[in-house]
Amino acid sequence: MGYKYRLEILAVVAVLIFCALFLYTSSIMGNAKYTGSDMVGAEKIAWLAGVPADEIVPLIPQWVPPSGEIESALFALQAAIGGIMVGLVFGYWIGQKKGTKST
Repeated sequence: MGYKYRLEILAVVAVLIFCALFLYTSSIMGNAKYTGSDMVGAEKIAWLAGVPADEIVPLIPQWVPPSGEIESALFALQAAIGGIMVGLVFGYWIGQKKGTKST
């Protein structure tokens, strides 16, 4: 077995560690509410500045999609592009591995 499957074994170990950490943290904080980093940051800035969070305006206004369907479509497009990139990287690695075996 040795070095033949070391990348695959490393990926499986990383996924298992990530899953274990996720399950551990979610079991500790059973009643936690997910708000995302944007909300936490805005609330912290408002608290430090002494200004209500509703009065804080970003320097660059955010574009809001006109409907939920467009937002879902953009998210799916982003996921597809990311999947293609990951597939290209793994395909390149497999091609490199096969290229070194044949020479």
